[in-house]
Amino acid sequence: MKPEVVIGDSPLLLAQPHGGTWVPESILERLNAEGRLLADTDWHISRLYAGLLPGVTIVSTPIHRYVIDANRGPSDESLYPGQNTTGLCPITSFNGTPLYRDGQEPSAAEIQQRQQDYHQPYHDAIAEQLQRIHQRHGYAILYDCHSIRSLVPYLFKGRLPDFNIGSNSGNSCAPLIENAVQQQCMAASEYSTVLNGRFKGGWTTRHYGEPQHGYHAIQMELAQCNYMSEQPPWDYQAARADKLRVVLREILATLAVSLA
Repeated sequence: MKPEVVIGDSPLLLAQPHGGTWVPESILERLNAEGRLLADTDWHISRLYAGLLPGVTIVSTPIHRYVIDANRGPSDESLYPGQNTTGLCPITSFNGTPLYRDGQEPSAAEIQQRQQDYHQPYHDAIAEQLQRIHQRHGYAILYDCHSIRSLVPYLFKGRLPDFNIGSNSGNSCAPLIENAVQQQCMAASEYSTVLNGRFKGGWTTRHYGEPQHGYHAIQMELAQCNYMSEQPPWDYQAARADKLRVVLREILATLAVSLA
């Protein structure tokens, strides 16, 4: 399945690598009960950001992260050395438990094929749109949309802050952009915010963020408790989501004019 692209005229591109839930039947039948829950989805991420700001470009993939993680590099190098994490084609969940039935994990050849079939087309689409935006505006801003359960002991201690901003320690975007996002989050005082904490930005942020060439990238990891149920069936909670969307709208609106 191909990535989904909505083309806009803004300098802002929203990337959504983990909202998809499609798993090929040939892979789904090999997943165990834990894997079939698809628990580590960025549930409702497209709905959460839908319609917040006119003119933004959106690139998303319908492929579930258990098939291949579009926010990991093709070499599968760890983004957080020394910390628990999952791989390019995950074999364990965010709880550290196996996803596949015994002996059914993907081989190296299968991982390479998945990378060609699903990972590369998503990033080809992002690269194409960033280049188009850059040609139009003289710069481009990639905002990488993510969410995760607020309590995942295998990955981090305690409760995750509500807004987790990642700029690869300030290397993936201009300080003006980093500050704009952080200030908007901190102004929403009912939410907690951290900059470059547990989530400093995945491969997408690190790969495309070249501020010296006018390509800026920043990641937002949201705690899911602020807009949905964190237990099956992962229901969207409209009242909480609408409140969060007000803040997200301000973040995007500020970003869109931050370098104008």
